[in-house]
Amino acid sequence: MSNTEKGGLHRVRNFLSCRQVLNLLTILGFMLNYALRVNLTIAIVDMVRPNVTSAGNATVSGNDTLSGNSTAGNGSMSSATPDGVDVYEERFPWDSYQTNFVLGCFFWGYILTELPGGRLAELIGGRRVFGHSMLWASLLTLITPLAAHINYVVLIVVRVVLGFMLGASWPAIHPVAAVWIPPMERSKFMSNMMASSLGAAITMPICGYLISVAGWASVFYLTGAVGLLWSLAWFTFVYETPATHPRISAEERREIEEAIGTTTSKKRPSHVPWGQLLCSPAVWAIIICHGLAVFGFFTVVNQLPTFMSKILHFDIKQNGLFSSLPYLGKYVMAVASSYLADYLRKKGTLSTTATRKLFTTFALVIPGLLMIVQVFLGYDATWSVTIFSLALFAHGAVTAGYLGNGLDIAPNFGGTIFGMANTLSSFGGFLSTWMVGALTFKDDSFHSWQIVFWILAATYISGAVVFAILGSGELQPWNNPPERVKISDVTQEEGVPLKNGK
Repeated sequence: MSNTEKGGLHRVRNFLSCRQVLNLLTILGFMLNYALRVNLTIAIVDMVRPNVTSAGNATVSGNDTLSGNSTAGNGSMSSATPDGVDVYEERFPWDSYQTNFVLGCFFWGYILTELPGGRLAELIGGRRVFGHSMLWASLLTLITPLAAHINYVVLIVVRVVLGFMLGASWPAIHPVAAVWIPPMERSKFMSNMMASSLGAAITMPICGYLISVAGWASVFYLTGAVGLLWSLAWFTFVYETPATHPRISAEERREIEEAIGTTTSKKRPSHVPWGQLLCSPAVWAIIICHGLAVFGFFTVVNQLPTFMSKILHFDIKQNGLFSSLPYLGKYVMAVASSYLADYLRKKGTLSTTATRKLFTTFALVIPGLLMIVQVFLGYDATWSVTIFSLALFAHGAVTAGYLGNGLDIAPNFGGTIFGMANTLSSFGGFLSTWMVGALTFKDDSFHSWQIVFWILAATYISGAVVFAILGSGELQPWNNPPERVKISDVTQEEGVPLKNGK
C-alpha cells in the first residue's frame, strides 16, 4: 500500500469508525433497495395510457383502437397529457389487471431467494450476498425502459429477475448484524432497514418531478446509476467480519467481539437445526407477524400512487409528493423507537421479550385502527394523506419490535429466520396486488377501496395478536448446535479473534 493510500485510510479511521461506515452504507443501501423497487409504482401511473377503459379495448386519441395486449410501437405521445407530462414517450394500453400484474410479478422472483439468501449469507457472509443483490438489481433497473419498449412480457421477466436479486438482500443483513453489532445496539442497527421507507419518501417526489420534465424512463436511469455507485462503495469499505477488516482499530474490534461474546459463533454453523427451529413458537411468531404486517405495508407501497391518482385525482407531481409523506414518518418512528427500545433494555426497565411485544403491538394495532378510519374518511384528500402518514409513522416501530427479534432468539440463524418470514410476506406482496386489481377492475370507485382498507385493518391487528401470544426475546438453546463433522478452522473462520486482554 502506498503512503497516499495509508494516509487516506488513516484520515477515514479518524473520521468514522468501521461500524459507523457500515451503518451509513446500510442506510443508503436500504434507501436504494426500495428506490429500485418503488420507482415502477410511481412511473407506471404515467406509463399507462390514461384513457384505457377495459380489458378488451383501449380508446386512443383520434380513431385508433388498440388491443389490451399491445405493447411497443403504438402508444407514443408528444403533447401535454392530463397529468402534465409534455415529452415524447411511449405509453402502453394496459388495463387494471395488466398494470397490477406488472407490479405484482416482482414478488415471483422475490419469494425464491428469501430463505436461500438468508442461509447463504450465514455461510459465506452477508456482505457478499447483500452487495451482489444490489449490484445486479441496479443493472436490471437500467434496462427496464428498454424491456418495456420491447414487449410487455420482457418487462415482466426483468421485474421477476429484479425481485430474485433483491429478495436475498433483506435476510442477508441479519448475519452482518450478528457479527458486527453488539446485542444491545441491534434495535438501532435494524432501524437502518427502515431507511427503505426514507428511500421511498425521497424517490416518490423525485420521480414525480423527473417524469414531468423528462418522461417516465428517466426514473429508472437515475435510480439504477445511483445503485451502481453505492455497490462500488459497499465492496470497497465493508468487510465480512471485524477480524478481516484491514483498517479497524484494536479497540473497536475488541469492543465488538467482547460484547457479542458467544451468542454468535466465531465458526459459522454448518447446518440448521430445522426440527427445533420449526417447532419454536418464537420463530413462528416472527414469521406470521411479519407476513401479516408486510401484506399491509406492501399494499400501501404498491397501491398508494394509484389510489391518489384515481380516487383523489392528484397530478403526477402531487402524487409523488403526497405518496412520499407516509414513508418519511415511518423512518422517523423507526429510528426513535429503536433508540428508545435499546435504552429501556440497557436500563433494565423492560425485558427484551416485553420490549419486543410492546413495540410490535403499537406498530400494528395503530395502523389497523387507522385503516378503519380510512374506510369512512378516505374519500377526502386531506384526511386520506393524514391517515396514511400516521399509519406508516406508527408502523415504523416494528424495528424495535419483531423485525430484529430473530437476532434476540437465534443470532446464528437470524438470516434463515428472516428469510422464512420474508418468504411468507412475499406471497402477501403478490396477493395484495392481485387483490386490489380484482376489487377495482370493474368498479374503480372509493367503495372498492373501502373493502381493501377493511382487509388491511384485519391483517394488521391479527399480526399484533399473534406476536403478543407467541413472541419471545430469550436466546433459544438451539442457537449453537453441535457440529456433525469436524471442519477445519480455515474454512469456517475468516479471521482469528483477538484474545481478551490483548
